Amino acid sequence: MLAGATDKLRRAGVDSPGADARLLLAHVLDVSPNALLLLDSVDQPSAASLERLVDERARRVPLQHLTGEAWFRHVRVEVGPGVFVPRPETEVMTGWAIVELRRLLGQGRTPRVVELCAGSGAISKAIAAEAPGVDLHAVEVSEEAARWAARNLSGTGVELYVADMADAVRELDGTVDLVIANPPYIPLDAYLSVPTEVRDHDPAVALFSGDDGLDAIRVVARVGARLLRGSGLLCAEHADLQGESAPAVFTSSGDYLHVRDHHDLAGRPRFVTAVRREDEHVEPAEPWQDGPSDV
Repeated sequence: MLAGATDKLRRAGVDSPGADARLLLAHVLDVSPNALLLLDSVDQPSAASLERLVDERARRVPLQHLTGEAWFRHVRVEVGPGVFVPRPETEVMTGWAIVELRRLLGQGRTPRVVELCAGSGAISKAIAAEAPGVDLHAVEVSEEAARWAARNLSGTGVELYVADMADAVRELDGTVDLVIANPPYIPLDAYLSVPTEVRDHDPAVALFSGDDGLDAIRVVARVGARLLRGSGLLCAEHADLQGESAPAVFTSSGDYLHVRDHHDLAGRPRFVTAVRREDEHVEPAEPWQDGPSDV
């Protein structure tokens, strides 16, 4: 059964046909993928359900839409049509933020965090789970995506705002310790190069961002400058081809110091970090000067 499902997905051009087939069968049977090794047979209704799901996956419906969930670091989030599916690449940036927040918590502070472009709320949910005690706020412009975020953030203590980040949470201006964002960053002319699952199923507002892909990142830089207190931290994801252009947005603004770019686990440029300028004559020390912990 799995061999047949894998072959169908491979012929459809799915990148990980064997893994997807196993995950779909585990979903149908409501067991962990490892538990499949212990099975001798599958009943007919489950086999029929698997066949339907494999057919949909072969049509390049995202795996996470079929299972209704995605895992992000140590938390599970519900996803589906209308919300961006969180990616493993974003986990590295979130880990950087968690290290810094734990450092601030260790100083007896209650760090205030604003997540921009929150989507499913995966980043905020992970921070709430791994750095408890943080004052968390999440902003999402899409009402459809925000409904997913509300479900995922229920019970976490995260305050969710449905608003355009450009004007959101002005009551927090100058009081925030960390701003984190995974904004849209795909250039419009790269439309045809985007994988089918992403282009046809993730919301366009979460993907595309002007001719150079940096329009939303420019907004993140402006919003971060008004939200952050002096020496506050910012981290923002970008495309792997924007390892120089994305940091340049923050450097050229004049609002930030210690602008650095970081790689993901595949060694590709993935996110930029910066420190909000506090005083023209006093530069804050880099928060990672002793080396970030591996989270």
